[in-house]
Amino acid sequence: MEIVLKNNGSKYLEIFSLLDLDNIHETFKRFSSIKEPLEATIFAVNETISSHQLSKLKYHFDKINICSLCIYSNNRNTILSGKSLKIDSTFINEREIKNKLLLFHSKKKDDILHKGTVRSGERISSNGNLCIIGDVNPGAIVSAKKNIYVWGKLLGIAFAGKSGNKNAYISSLYLNPLQLRIADVIAIGPKDKPKNSYPEIALIDKQTIIIKPHLIENKN
Repeated sequence: MEIVLKNNGSKYLEIFSLLDLDNIHETFKRFSSIKEPLEATIFAVNETISSHQLSKLKYHFDKINICSLCIYSNNRNTILSGKSLKIDSTFINEREIKNKLLLFHSKKKDDILHKGTVRSGERISSNGNLCIIGDVNPGAIVSAKKNIYVWGKLLGIAFAGKSGNKNAYISSLYLNPLQLRIADVIAIGPKDKPKNSYPEIALIDKQTIIIKPHLIENKN
């Protein structure tokens, strides 16, 4: 199944596949800090989802700020399971489901430029590079399949190379995050505030995230 999370203005849009309903705690853990109301849509193509499985999924949805939950499926048993739990469930054919998913996927641009502060509880995700002109406050989460650039203070959580790219990096004018992650390597932010007045970059070196000055070389 594929699940779409979005807010009313679609400023936040996350699309992810859920293959294992018995091990979904980690999947939803990364959404726990989002405070803005989100709408969740489940798309199940040729897939039977029992009421027990949906109940477990709904339990995790209830832990995050979901204001609306609905199901689209071409499987009648899945629709009946949803209705038994009073979830808005609609039976549509396979082609219609794929067209709806295609519409959501088309809204996710590869590279994203965000102007302004990313506040606590907010989340911005990019399928390419993510450039933020502003601060990333504690409690905010920013992620990208490629690199993250913060033209301001990075104080929240940043996850670059989320597709597994270990050559990705995170750079900021003021690098003091709660947590950094690049591909599958995680590092907790430093306890001390940066004393440097120049941009820094975080990248993987020998399976460890290191931070070093991010200086522009003068080639003249």
